[in-house]
Amino acid sequence: MTSSLAQPRIGILVVAYNAASTLSATLDRVPADFRDRIAEVLVLDDASHDDTFAHGQAWAQRPDTPSTLVMRHAKNLGYGGNQKAGYKLAMERGLDIVVLLHGDGQYAPEMLPEMVAPLERGECEAVMGSRMMEKGAARRGGMPLYKFLGNRILTRIENTLLHAELTEFHSGYRAYSTAALREIPFDRNTDDFDFDTQIIVQLLHAGKRIREIPIPTYYGDEICYVNGMRYAKDVIKDVLAYRLMTMGIGSLDWLPKPSSDAVADSVISVKDDDFPVPDDAGEHHRAEETARAEVT
Repeated sequence: MTSSLAQPRIGILVVAYNAASTLSATLDRVPADFRDRIAEVLVLDDASHDDTFAHGQAWAQRPDTPSTLVMRHAKNLGYGGNQKAGYKLAMERGLDIVVLLHGDGQYAPEMLPEMVAPLERGECEAVMGSRMMEKGAARRGGMPLYKFLGNRILTRIENTLLHAELTEFHSGYRAYSTAALREIPFDRNTDDFDFDTQIIVQLLHAGKRIREIPIPTYYGDEICYVNGMRYAKDVIKDVLAYRLMTMGIGSLDWLPKPSSDAVADSVISVKDDDFPVPDDAGEHHRAEETARAEVT
């Protein structure tokens, strides 16, 4: 995406797993004045064991909601596999921008306008919502200390190995240009949680521009399906293998060998005050006390 999109077709990809208690409330928080700009909401239920699919259908049938497609996978595809299916569907349905939103409400739907704005202006090909851009915000939002430290350590390692400057690699709040997605082999990525790291590597490898904006942090009683130690091992293995490949050592199934070093100038960050976090976004998070079931 090299120029601004006057009227892009915006899609919201909602990945959900055992999110019956939170899905409707999360979707209700999509700003009313933004809904008319949404071409389609895609709710992908990853073979949940609860009524996630039924809750998605009920929301889709309401008269005050955007056009919404709700699908339930016959078998669990995994966090990465669900995203693969969603991005392919977004491209098939002619969307220009697709925003990844989790069905557990951990990431603020109130920030959707800010998430798509840099893409609409043609400033980048991907937007990452970062909980680490505002100093102290992650801890104030309830991020456990061990997750905060792990996030910072892993991000520093990843930045070093990739010659990047992201403030956070591990947020699940992202927006992509589908044109950029067509140019990277995301379908070769893992079906596991380190899919999010691999797709960043692919974007950087392809010379795509990434912009970060600050987002609020919320940790409540959501169910976490991530094995932290395994996740850390997987993401380090991914970026280390990529770094070695750029040095002519080894190869990757999910990425062809680089023809040039396009990583160094790909990352764009913005100052915290360029995209202020709405005061009510965090309040919506704190008001929800229901059980949460989705990835973190």
